[in-house]
Amino acid sequence: MQLTRAGFLALLWLFVLAALRIVRSDLYAASGLKVAIPGFRRQKGGHGKAPRQLVVTHGALAGTRISLDGRPIMIGRADDSTLVLDDDYASTRHARISLRGTDWYVEDLGSTNGTYLDRAKVTAPLRVPLGVPIRIGKTVIELRS
Repeated sequence: MQLTRAGFLALLWLFVLAALRIVRSDLYAASGLKVAIPGFRRQKGGHGKAPRQLVVTHGALAGTRISLDGRPIMIGRADDSTLVLDDDYASTRHARISLRGTDWYVEDLGSTNGTYLDRAKVTAPLRVPLGVPIRIGKTVIELRS
């Protein structure tokens, strides 16, 4: 009987510690991208190269490429979006990728399920390095040169 109680108590503490770990990771992810993503400055496409296209790497539209011409890219389920997603986890007007100076930024437009840059939730406009995945629902996109 004592062994059963000790085992149950150990399982309960493991559950509590796992819950605290999840809460902590969510808090750090919301506080800022540079804290949440180790190796934030990495670029797969090479250093200093300007992005020329947006590529869908995973999801129903995998392989789709959109040329970057300086105009903002609207992403969502709306028919007038630049990248129209047929995804239950995407909002009508989900996210925008826009050029600011020489850098591209991703911004969540108040979506229900969020936009993620690598593993961090986008809570403010964030610079998008080359090759870093942006996840919107089941769709993953990247900027490439």
